[in-house]
Amino acid sequence: MEKRECLECSTPLKGRADQKFCSDYCRNTYNNKVDKDTKNLIRNINNRLKKNYKILSELNSSGKTKVSRTKLYDKGFDFQLFTSVYHTKTGNTYFYVYNQGYLALENDLFLLIKKEL
Repeated sequence: MEKRECLECSTPLKGRADQKFCSDYCRNTYNNKVDKDTKNLIRNINNRLKKNYKILSELNSSGKTKVSRTKLYDKGFDFQLFTSVYHTKTGNTYFYVYNQGYLALENDLFLLIKKEL
């Protein structure tokens, strides 16, 4: 009979033939190590998206307003991260972070809008 060991701590396993771990702790620890890089990347991107959303929400309390690029940069806004893009028939391109959007205007101004869901 083949001796089976926990994939995390190498403790001999007793019980079901398809058992891979000796405890929930070992199972969680093993899976957290396996997915560590992917989870960290996703967590970091989500945190940056949340920050962008918070900045847009704070600056756009009325639902539609204009702000300068400098004001967005000063608050730490990251123009590289957004959740969707909307192209209008007139050729304008709106960038959205969830339901908060912005449109680049002339003279380094941005129109902030909130899409009602």
